[in-house]
Amino acid sequence: MLTENIKNINELDNFLSNPSDELIEYMSGLNGDLMILGVAGKMGPSLSCLAKRALSANNMNNRVIGVSRFSSKETMHELNNAGIETIQGDLLDDGFVDSLPDCENVIYMAGMKFGSSGNPGLTWAMNTYLPSQVVKKYQNSRIVALSTGNVYPFSQVNSGGCSESDQPGPVGEYAQSCLGRERIFEYFSGIYNTPVCLVRLNYAVEMRYGVLVDIASQVFHGESVDVTMGYTNVIWQGDANSMILQALSYCNVPAVPLNITGPEIISIRWLAEQFGERFGVTPRIVNKEADTALLNNAGLSFSLMGYPKVSLNRIIDWTAEWIKSGKPLLDKPTHFQERAGKF
Repeated sequence: MLTENIKNINELDNFLSNPSDELIEYMSGLNGDLMILGVAGKMGPSLSCLAKRALSANNMNNRVIGVSRFSSKETMHELNNAGIETIQGDLLDDGFVDSLPDCENVIYMAGMKFGSSGNPGLTWAMNTYLPSQVVKKYQNSRIVALSTGNVYPFSQVNSGGCSESDQPGPVGEYAQSCLGRERIFEYFSGIYNTPVCLVRLNYAVEMRYGVLVDIASQVFHGESVDVTMGYTNVIWQGDANSMILQALSYCNVPAVPLNITGPEIISIRWLAEQFGERFGVTPRIVNKEADTALLNNAGLSFSLMGYPKVSLNRIIDWTAEWIKSGKPLLDKPTHFQERAGKF
């Protein structure tokens, strides 16, 4: 059941990890344990807890294992308290990857985006070399590998966005390395006969980070909102996580792409105006919308798994209230406005 408002971080974490009836039913058929590589990022903790709660609702004892460097010990303790087994180590260490337990189901969330322009070697190592080691280790597993809509070219805003049949056209070195990640998974999927699904996600949001937080914060603080990148897609993080788990059913050989995002192509100008109404201010809009934007068409995932359960208007309301109340943010801007691919 959707709540009218989310009052604090505990309520937010609980809501993000609360499985739907459909996900509980799906997870009832999960064979084997589940491993999440790169679990300590923005989405991994809520995804692992979501999976564990869905399994527990079915009285299933499948292990959920989270692997990360865990620079924050607090995250590790929180996952342990939620019943997630944690393994700490550097995934770029081949010996560490080899030492990991076998697991029937793997969700690959490791990667590098922010700071990639300043450290291209590490970016390519994380986004292309590491996948080759992972798929070798887990060649007998099903792998859902997180990718990004950045592998697509910009599309006309009236086109409906790029679908899985469109050819990639990554802009900038970060996006190129993400396409490289996909190609590595695709290659080794064919070599080892490993079923893989490449989830092209943009953009997952909740009240502590995401495109809506970026825009709401600018409007609230009287900062200018650049609308050159005039349109975007977003999806509630809980809905995205649920779809990522269900994507285990759509792994195939060779690796197959699957777009995950919300159904709307959203005007940045309109979003700024929506937040302006809720804050009682007039947003400062600068520049003019370009004819193209980075847009995903997730029609295929909707046909397979249904539409997101949390509506855009609900997320806007929640985000506005969160910002007005001065609640904590992750301070991780998305840089969704970036048109040259420099992150």
